[in-house]
Amino acid sequence: MKIYTKTGDKGTTSLVYGERVSKTDSRVEAYGTCDEANSMIGLALSHLNNEEFEGKKEILEVFHRIQTSLFHVGAELSTPVGKEVKWKVSPNDITELEQVLDKWDEKIPPLQNFILPGGHPSGAGLHVARTIVRRAERKAVAIGEDVNPLVLSYLNRLSDFLFVAARYINYCLKTEELGLHQ
Repeated sequence: MKIYTKTGDKGTTSLVYGERVSKTDSRVEAYGTCDEANSMIGLALSHLNNEEFEGKKEILEVFHRIQTSLFHVGAELSTPVGKEVKWKVSPNDITELEQVLDKWDEKIPPLQNFILPGGHPSGAGLHVARTIVRRAERKAVAIGEDVNPLVLSYLNRLSDFLFVAARYINYCLKTEELGLHQ
């Protein structure tokens, strides 16, 4: 099977179950932004390949589940109203984010002021992923009432999680966080 189909050459794409919509459709914008965030997470994690530190294995395992859950979010967003979603976001996905967020947040120094996104390339990449997830959340909200509320909750919690994860990775790799000049 070839990777290209040529069916999108005129500016349309298929949702799950084959419904054709414009590539600027709000659903396409939302799940495409989730895909962008997922790719940025992958890029951020790739910067850990040559790093050895305590907690690395856990970080990679947690992010494997998160990247999978982001595909589930995409499935929810790309399924037309009234059709069955094959891969659903579950309350457990949100609970796991909260549990790991709380665990990692306890290990890092408390915030004294606003910090500038940056640090280790992996941490900096997760800060970028956080902003992309915030955009995905706004795009999902724009779809309206047809979006599973769990999707919105997951995206909201994921952006918080990515902030803490970026700080946690910077902390684990002993990379300084820069605060705002007052």
